[in-house]
Amino acid sequence: MTGTSSGVVAGLTAAALAAVGFLAYEANATVPAGLGGRPAANGLPGGQATKAPRDRRHPTALPNASGKGERVVYSVDDDRVWLVGTGDRVLRTFRVRPGTVDPPTGMYWVASRSRAVTGTDGIPIEHVVRFTTVDGVTIGFSAPVTGDAVPDAGAGARTGGIRETRADGDAMWRFATIGERVVVIR
Repeated sequence: MTGTSSGVVAGLTAAALAAVGFLAYEANATVPAGLGGRPAANGLPGGQATKAPRDRRHPTALPNASGKGERVVYSVDDDRVWLVGTGDRVLRTFRVRPGTVDPPTGMYWVASRSRAVTGTDGIPIEHVVRFTTVDGVTIGFSAPVTGDAVPDAGAGARTGGIRETRADGDAMWRFATIGERVVVIR
Protein backbone atom coordinates (compact mmCIF):
# COMPACT_ATOMS: atom_id res chain seq x y z
CA MET A 1 0.00 0.00 0.00
CA THR A 2 1.29 3.46 -0.79
CA GLY A 3 1.37 6.26 1.73
CA THR A 4 -1.61 7.91 0.07
CA SER A 5 -3.65 4.69 0.10
CA SER A 6 -2.96 3.96 3.75
CA GLY A 7 -3.85 7.56 4.64
CA VAL A 8 -7.17 7.22 2.80
CA VAL A 9 -7.91 3.91 4.56
CA ALA A 10 -7.01 5.41 7.95
CA GLY A 11 -9.24 8.41 7.22
CA LEU A 12 -12.15 6.21 6.17
CA THR A 13 -11.68 4.01 9.24
CA ALA A 14 -11.73 7.05 11.53
CA ALA A 15 -14.83 8.39 9.76
CA ALA A 16 -16.58 5.01 10.05
CA LEU A 17 -15.78 4.79 13.78
CA ALA A 18 -17.04 8.32 14.31
CA ALA A 19 -20.27 7.50 12.45
CA VAL A 20 -20.81 4.32 14.48
CA GLY A 21 -20.16 6.22 17.71
CA PHE A 22 -22.60 8.95 16.71
CA LEU A 23 -25.30 6.42 15.77
CA ALA A 24 -24.80 4.59 19.07
CA TYR A 25 -25.14 7.89 20.92
CA GLU A 26 -28.30 8.79 18.96
CA ALA A 27 -29.82 5.34 19.54
CA ASN A 28 -29.22 5.67 23.27
CA ALA A 29 -30.59 9.20 23.30
CA THR A 30 -33.85 8.19 21.59
CA VAL A 31 -34.73 5.25 23.85
CA PRO A 32 -37.80 6.25 25.88
CA ALA A 33 -36.89 7.20 29.44
CA GLY A 34 -37.00 4.23 31.75
CA LEU A 35 -37.06 1.59 29.03
CA GLY A 36 -33.47 1.55 27.81
CA GLY A 37 -30.63 -0.69 28.83
CA ARG A 38 -30.52 -3.54 31.25
CA PRO A 39 -32.81 -3.77 34.25
CA ALA A 40 -31.39 -1.93 37.24
CA ALA A 41 -30.97 -3.50 40.66
CA ASN A 42 -34.56 -2.57 41.47
CA GLY A 43 -35.76 -4.72 38.54
CA LEU A 44 -36.97 -1.84 36.40
CA PRO A 45 -35.42 -1.04 33.05
CA GLY A 46 -33.04 1.90 32.98
CA GLY A 47 -33.09 2.34 36.76
CA GLN A 48 -36.45 4.10 36.96
CA ALA A 49 -37.96 4.74 40.36
CA THR A 50 -39.69 1.85 42.10
CA LYS A 51 -42.91 3.84 42.50
CA ALA A 52 -44.32 5.50 39.39
CA PRO A 53 -45.61 9.00 40.19
CA ARG A 54 -49.37 9.41 40.01
CA ASP A 55 -51.54 12.36 39.15
CA ARG A 56 -53.44 12.52 42.46
CA ARG A 57 -56.20 14.63 40.89
CA HIS A 58 -56.90 11.83 38.39
CA PRO A 59 -56.22 8.46 40.09
CA THR A 60 -57.02 6.53 36.90
CA ALA A 61 -54.53 8.58 34.82
CA LEU A 62 -51.69 6.62 33.22
CA PRO A 63 -48.63 6.71 35.53
CA ASN A 64 -45.82 8.90 34.19
CA ALA A 65 -43.03 6.32 34.45
CA SER A 66 -44.82 3.46 32.71
CA GLY A 67 -42.96 3.53 29.41
CA LYS A 68 -43.91 4.56 25.91
CA GLY A 69 -45.81 2.96 23.05
CA GLU A 70 -48.41 0.21 22.91
CA ARG A 71 -48.43 -1.85 26.11
CA VAL A 72 -50.32 -3.23 29.10
CA VAL A 73 -49.46 -1.41 32.34
CA TYR A 74 -50.16 -3.19 35.61
CA SER A 75 -49.77 -1.42 38.96
CA VAL A 76 -49.20 -3.91 41.77
CA ASP A 77 -49.84 -1.29 44.49
CA ASP A 78 -52.99 0.15 42.91
CA ASP A 79 -54.44 -3.13 41.55
CA ARG A 80 -55.11 -1.33 38.27
CA VAL A 81 -54.45 -2.07 34.60
CA TRP A 82 -54.16 0.32 31.66
CA LEU A 83 -54.38 -0.85 28.05
CA VAL A 84 -52.28 1.70 26.17
CA GLY A 85 -52.46 2.08 22.39
CA THR A 86 -50.41 4.03 19.89
CA GLY A 87 -49.50 7.56 20.87
CA ASP A 88 -49.67 6.55 24.55
CA ARG A 89 -53.46 6.84 24.40
CA VAL A 90 -55.25 4.96 27.20
CA LEU A 91 -57.80 2.71 25.54
CA ARG A 92 -59.16 1.28 28.79
CA THR A 93 -58.30 1.23 32.49
CA PHE A 94 -59.80 -1.00 35.17
CA ARG A 95 -59.29 -2.44 38.65
CA VAL A 96 -58.16 -6.03 39.14
CA ARG A 97 -57.97 -8.51 42.01
CA PRO A 98 -54.54 -10.13 42.21
CA GLY A 99 -53.66 -13.57 43.46
CA THR A 100 -51.23 -14.13 46.32
CA VAL A 101 -48.02 -13.91 44.25
CA ASP A 102 -47.10 -10.57 42.67
CA PRO A 103 -44.76 -10.23 39.70
CA PRO A 104 -41.62 -8.15 40.26
CA THR A 105 -41.63 -4.71 38.67
CA GLY A 106 -40.19 -4.66 35.17
CA MET A 107 -40.97 -5.31 31.54
CA TYR A 108 -42.44 -8.56 30.24
CA TRP A 109 -44.11 -9.86 27.10
CA VAL A 110 -47.27 -11.95 26.74
CA ALA A 111 -45.92 -15.48 26.52
CA SER A 112 -49.06 -17.61 26.27
CA ARG A 113 -52.84 -17.40 26.18
CA SER A 114 -55.74 -19.77 26.79
CA ARG A 115 -59.36 -19.17 25.88
CA ALA A 116 -60.75 -21.17 28.85
CA VAL A 117 -59.15 -23.23 31.64
CA THR A 118 -59.59 -23.96 35.34
CA GLY A 119 -57.54 -21.66 37.58
CA THR A 120 -55.17 -22.93 40.26
CA ASP A 121 -57.92 -22.04 42.74
CA GLY A 122 -60.39 -24.39 41.00
CA ILE A 123 -62.49 -21.59 39.44
CA PRO A 124 -63.30 -21.84 35.70
CA ILE A 125 -61.66 -18.85 33.99
CA GLU A 126 -61.46 -17.46 30.47
CA HIS A 127 -59.31 -15.11 28.41
CA VAL A 128 -56.10 -16.07 30.21
CA VAL A 129 -53.12 -13.88 29.24
CA ARG A 130 -49.86 -15.10 30.86
CA PHE A 131 -46.67 -13.04 31.02
CA THR A 132 -44.27 -14.46 33.63
CA THR A 133 -43.59 -17.10 36.27
CA VAL A 134 -42.45 -16.35 39.82
CA ASP A 135 -41.03 -19.21 41.90
CA GLY A 136 -43.04 -21.76 39.91
CA VAL A 137 -46.29 -19.75 39.99
CA THR A 138 -47.57 -18.58 36.60
CA ILE A 139 -48.69 -14.95 36.56
CA GLY A 140 -51.37 -13.74 34.18
CA PHE A 141 -54.64 -11.92 33.70
CA SER A 142 -57.93 -13.85 33.61
CA ALA A 143 -61.66 -13.49 34.09
CA PRO A 144 -63.99 -15.86 35.96
CA VAL A 145 -66.53 -17.51 33.68
CA THR A 146 -69.36 -16.87 36.15
CA GLY A 147 -69.71 -14.14 38.73
CA ASP A 148 -66.95 -11.95 40.00
CA ALA A 149 -64.83 -14.64 41.67
CA VAL A 150 -61.83 -13.51 43.68
CA PRO A 151 -58.79 -15.81 43.69
CA ASP A 152 -59.00 -17.92 46.85
CA ALA A 153 -55.74 -18.42 48.68
CA GLY A 154 -57.30 -21.13 50.85
CA ALA A 155 -54.87 -23.20 52.90
CA GLY A 156 -51.93 -20.97 51.90
CA ALA A 157 -52.25 -21.70 48.18
CA ARG A 158 -50.00 -19.60 45.98
CA THR A 159 -51.97 -18.14 43.08
CA GLY A 160 -50.82 -15.89 40.24
CA GLY A 161 -54.14 -15.09 38.61
CA ILE A 162 -54.85 -11.38 38.28
CA ARG A 163 -58.65 -11.39 38.02
CA GLU A 164 -60.64 -9.03 35.85
CA THR A 165 -64.36 -8.71 35.18
CA ARG A 166 -65.57 -10.58 32.09
CA ALA A 167 -65.87 -7.32 30.12
CA ASP A 168 -62.34 -6.25 31.09
CA GLY A 169 -61.06 -9.77 30.40
CA ASP A 170 -62.56 -9.61 26.92
CA ALA A 171 -60.84 -6.26 26.27
CA MET A 172 -57.52 -7.66 27.54
CA TRP A 173 -57.93 -10.75 25.33
CA ARG A 174 -58.44 -8.63 22.21
CA PHE A 175 -55.56 -6.27 23.07
CA ALA A 176 -52.82 -8.44 24.60
CA THR A 177 -51.81 -10.93 21.94
CA ILE A 178 -48.62 -13.02 22.06
CA GLY A 179 -45.60 -10.72 22.27
CA GLU A 180 -47.50 -7.66 23.56
CA ARG A 181 -45.47 -5.76 26.15
CA VAL A 182 -46.55 -5.81 29.81
CA VAL A 183 -45.00 -3.22 32.13
CA VAL A 184 -45.36 -3.94 35.86
CA ILE A 185 -44.98 -0.97 38.19
CA ARG A 186 -45.44 -0.46 41.92
